[in-house]
This record gives sequence, structure tokens and C-alpha cells, in this order.
Amino acid sequence: MTRTARRNRRTLQVTGAGAAALLALSACSSSGSGSSSTTSDSSASSSDKLSGTVTVFAAASLEESFTTLGKQFERAHPGTKVTFSFGGSDSLAASVTGGAPADVFASASPKTMKIVTDAGDASGTPATFVRNQLEIATLPGNPDKVASLKDLTNPDLKVVLCDKEVPCGAAAQKALEASRLKLTPVSYEQDVKAALTKVELKEADAAVVYKTDVHAAGDKVGGVEFPESADAVNDYPITVLKSTQNTDAAKAFIALVRSAEGQKVLTEAGFLKP
Repeated sequence: MTRTARRNRRTLQVTGAGAAALLALSACSSSGSGSSSTTSDSSASSSDKLSGTVTVFAAASLEESFTTLGKQFERAHPGTKVTFSFGGSDSLAASVTGGAPADVFASASPKTMKIVTDAGDASGTPATFVRNQLEIATLPGNPDKVASLKDLTNPDLKVVLCDKEVPCGAAAQKALEASRLKLTPVSYEQDVKAALTKVELKEADAAVVYKTDVHAAGDKVGGVEFPESADAVNDYPITVLKSTQNTDAAKAFIALVRSAEGQKVLTEAGFLKP
């Protein structure tokens, strides 16, 4: 082989090696870029890429906490808006199964959530995110000296309860039955906020509501704890709904509710950890 031929062969070998190296580098770069892109896309899907409205149907007792979390969600995800419909869990469940458009349902009891899951309107398995316990709401300063659940059976007291179909009403009935007490209220209210309002407006002397509602009312009412409430603690489940038009944002809102940040807001409002 001539000197020129040997030189040409070496040149071809170097060129081939260089090309192989470039291909290897390109593959690594492509792989790295893909990984980075995946991470970026994942991050974007959980933040930057979220947009549109998230409609949340939630138990009335969640109003203050969820309103706070809704604002936090909107700040964290510019371009999104969280709208709420608060009320009795039973009526909200009926609205969901009746076809009302919503993305997320947060109920004050597994029983009312079951209405939605049995109808096939939940996406996935609902998760319990908090618990809540009953408390007696009294007039400010507790002028009637209410000290126990039994005191509410005094016929001279005007007492209101939540409707028996509403989770707070069902829990109150459970506590009364556990205590073997019979109570005839002056009215049954459609949700816990309506029951509390009766006391705030001095249209009732006392109401059996949630600790969180007494907490939210501040000095508008007094609060009396009673041991029987331990027999009627409500679990609160939450789920994405099958009818959602904004799955990613709905899941992200639930993730916020269940996060350490969300749990902090809820426990500060008086909710118990799941």
C-alpha cells in the first residue's frame, strides 16, 4: 500500500470515529433534552399550563377554608379561576347526579359521596382529606349556661339542628342517640351555615354545628364542646367528577387541598386531620 493510500485510510478512520462520536453525543443530547422536556412538561402541566375554570361543589362547612385555598390556587396558576357552590352535601350530590356541570365534589360525609359514586359520576376513588367534629353554638357569652348536650333538651331553649339528611344533622342525631337523648328543635335547617345563622341572628338560643363553623363565626357565637361528639365525627371525601371539562386543573386543586399547605389552612380552621 502506498503512503498516500495509507494516509487516506487513516483519514477515513478518523472521520468515521468522529461521526460515531458525534452521533453518540447527539443521542445523549437528545436523551437529555427528552428528559428535560418531560420534566418541563410535567412541571408545566402542574402549573404554567393550567388554565380555565375549576368548578367545585363543596359542603357548606368548607366555605371559609376552600375560599382561601381557591385564591391560593389562582395565584399559583395564573390564568385559572376557581368557582364554588357551597351547600348541604345531600343537595349538592343530587345536583351532580342530576347533571349539573362541576369538576370537583367535596362532601361532608361518605354517605353523601356514595350518592355520587353509586351513580357513576365520580372519576377514580374519593379520598378523605379532613374530618370534622360537632360543637354547640350558643348566643355570645352563653347566657343560658348551656354546658352539655342534655341541656339542649330544656323546653325553654330554642334549639336548631341541621336537617337529618345533611351530614351535620345526621351526626347530631347519632350523638343524641348515643346519649339516649331526645331533642325537638324549633327548626331543621338545610345546611350547617343556615343553622349557625339562626343563632347569630338571635333567632335561636343554640344550634348543633361543626367546630369549624363556631371557629369561623368568631365572637358572633359562643362554643360548647360535648363528649358525645366523639361518637359522631365526620370524614370528608373529595373527588374529581366524570363530567369535568378541566381534568388537570381539577386534579391540581385536589392536590392543593391534600398538600401540607392545604392541610395547614384546614387545620387552622378547626378541621381534624384524616
